[in-house]
Amino acid sequence: MMQDPSNLLVLALILPVAGLLLTLVMGGRYAGRITLLLAPVGLAVAAALVVSVIHTDDALIYYLGGWIPPLGVALRADGLSAIFILTTAVVIGATGIFARAEFCVPPGQPESRISLTFWALLLTLWGALNLVFLSNDLFSLFVALELLTFSAIPLVCLNGSAGMLAAGLRYLLFALLGSVLYLLGAVLLYGAYGTLDIGLLAERVRPEPVAWAAAALMTVGLMAKTALFPLHFWLPPAHAGAPAAASAVLSALVIKASLFLIVRLWFDVMPALMNPTAAQILATLGAAAILFGSVLALRQARLKLLIAYSTVAQIGYLFLIFPLITRPESVSFAAADLSTELVAAVVSTSAWSGGVLQAVSHAFAKAAMFMAAGLIAQSLGHDRIADLSSIGRALPITVLAFALAGMSLMGLPPSGGFAAKWLLLTATIETGQWWWALVILGGGLLTGSYLFRVLAPALFGARESVALRVPVARYREVVVLALALCSVLLGFVRLGAFDLVQIGRLAKAGMGLP
Repeated sequence: MMQDPSNLLVLALILPVAGLLLTLVMGGRYAGRITLLLAPVGLAVAAALVVSVIHTDDALIYYLGGWIPPLGVALRADGLSAIFILTTAVVIGATGIFARAEFCVPPGQPESRISLTFWALLLTLWGALNLVFLSNDLFSLFVALELLTFSAIPLVCLNGSAGMLAAGLRYLLFALLGSVLYLLGAVLLYGAYGTLDIGLLAERVRPEPVAWAAAALMTVGLMAKTALFPLHFWLPPAHAGAPAAASAVLSALVIKASLFLIVRLWFDVMPALMNPTAAQILATLGAAAILFGSVLALRQARLKLLIAYSTVAQIGYLFLIFPLITRPESVSFAAADLSTELVAAVVSTSAWSGGVLQAVSHAFAKAAMFMAAGLIAQSLGHDRIADLSSIGRALPITVLAFALAGMSLMGLPPSGGFAAKWLLLTATIETGQWWWALVILGGGLLTGSYLFRVLAPALFGARESVALRVPVARYREVVVLALALCSVLLGFVRLGAFDLVQIGRLAKAGMGLP
């Protein structure tokens, strides 16, 4: 490990940027190779960052130019940042390997513009995600969000069809609306408190009208980017129509960035504003997303659209952590043999760990499902659910990966999704908020219902084999299976490992946290 572990923060940002510059200089023929060479290096840096945060038991901070806020800008990696950076590195690397067959230029073939575009956008997206997870002031986060938006939207429109251009335009409008609202909120905070640094704002923000107005504006803006119900309309057509590799990173990673900022906003920037009423509102929208997205997924005729609406539903689970951490004052804990403070700390840790585990397991599962759907559509020439009969005999590894990823989304043991939902359910029972437990269980049943629509004919359809129009490369199936196994094997990770999310937290006051 390097002498100053905070240098890892800079390295995590420099790697994708260096790769992008090399790609633009050397052209599309080498773009895929450059990305694939950088992917394991980026994974090693992300792993070292996690180890360093655990070893120091505190956040890593790097002051750009040596200037300390409010004069300077800081990069900061706490436990939550480290987990998301590691997840991003794994998914980006897997996506790069999967995309080789589609976007790498074969020897002797003329260089294609789409190849250069895809790899350049993937590297830009990687760098923007890392910047989101490491930035420690609201303006740097705005810049990172814009970089992320303007690298994600072209990925949606790569095939250039009229339908995808329309989907990309809708995505752009929602993203710009979110950006404007976020920026207005940041301006209000700067005018009221004279800084945009997260740490300084956490000390200065008080429950007053200007802070509430800023919080409302920024939250709605970030909800639009996250596609939380009822601001979800842009997501299904955009994710369902993009190339499989693009859909994987969009669903697994891009929407997590704005969700990450909502969590930062309420628990780090404005902890004094986080009250039971605000928490219940956010969770109610999450519950509506779970139920509404699941019902719409049941009605879809195309596999990729089903997975896209599943993303709308699965996002909702992540908003249930708000009331579980910020419990109503009238709620009493079920455990009577421990002090209220100690039980509150345990429940808070369970809710945090469950939420983060849900986000990570969803990232791996949803990336695997979109890639699996892409392989099925490529091999059959379509992704109509009604015509997937016996595809499991022709593509057994792909369908197995899809089933394993679906098992994690449903929350079946021993998957990561099961461990996440178990922690959330435990927190709901301990806080006496049983209605959120009903939402979690009902969402799991609905998830099983729409996945059954796919897996039943795929595994138990007609006996005759399906004729594949295009053979599927075995290494692509292995990548999909590896991601699905990651979502399942997370259930075997010691749950205490996800307490890493508590390391380096900026604000714990007022919520009964340790």
